[in-house]
Amino acid sequence: MFIDEIKLNGKAGRGGDGVVRWRREKFIDKGGPNGGDGGRGGSMFAVAVQDINLLSKYKNKKEFEAGDGEPGAGGSRHGKDGKDLILELPVGSIITNRENGASVELTKIGQKELLLKGGVGGYGNEQFKSSINTTPTTATKGKFGEQGNFKIELHLFADIGLVGLPNAGKSSLLNEITHARAKIGSYQFTTLDPNLGDFYKFIIADIPGLIEGASEGKGLGTKFLRHITRTKMLAHLVSFENGKDGEDMMKVYKEIRNELKSYGDGLDDKDEIIVLTKTDVIEDKKIIEKRLKEFTKLKKPVFVISILDDASVKDFMDELVKLLRIQDK
Repeated sequence: MFIDEIKLNGKAGRGGDGVVRWRREKFIDKGGPNGGDGGRGGSMFAVAVQDINLLSKYKNKKEFEAGDGEPGAGGSRHGKDGKDLILELPVGSIITNRENGASVELTKIGQKELLLKGGVGGYGNEQFKSSINTTPTTATKGKFGEQGNFKIELHLFADIGLVGLPNAGKSSLLNEITHARAKIGSYQFTTLDPNLGDFYKFIIADIPGLIEGASEGKGLGTKFLRHITRTKMLAHLVSFENGKDGEDMMKVYKEIRNELKSYGDGLDDKDEIIVLTKTDVIEDKKIIEKRLKEFTKLKKPVFVISILDDASVKDFMDELVKLLRIQDK
């Protein structure tokens, strides 16, 4: 099951206590102080990895703790530091501390961010020795580590995101050009999770179908709109099945554009190509040419395809890889 949002509690380790200890030497009843300091408590870090399904690993675990530092020891020995907690999260995760609102984004593989700092260790009595106090009996306790309640949201990174109404043909197109295994069907919301495919080293994301009102949370709206905020380009699929002879295609296109604009976060400003799909449902080629002419007026790259027509798919793939290479420069 794909999970793109979790909440969890974290706790950094407590510092170890400092101790009171004395040197023990022959013929000396009580030597000088040599109590060591406590070890530092372990900290909590987030590290970005390339695995969009990783949040499901934390589905049933909500509490995370780093290790506590160990107490100091005699002989001026410093206590062992607590073990750090490393939380692996998918690239694209936004981690928000729900208590203070601070957030951090994981934007590249291997990025490591401190979430909670471990407590410092206490001082042993050796630290309190002075010319006027040669036998200090004071040691301090270790400090508690930081605690936090976090919300983690995944925003997928992709070179291009496929958007459109349910049944616009997004999953079918993704399967055809990347050999992905996205589920397809003849009913709304067949795709409940984003699907990814590799297209000549570019990542294509099939975003679950949008409907009117998606930006307000209708259907599966806001849950999936956020996944296209970080795509470099959008491929807007519009099916010839919309209306008799595709007469509602422009209306449907504008509905989705309005949802992107309403959601904000730069979605309306992304580069976009338009893909008119399922030409196989139209017998009259003049109708296809008419719809193509209508969309060409938008002054954006427009493609007309059917996954049953190998030639149209190949032409689309050839042009798409050119566009993505230009975008990548």
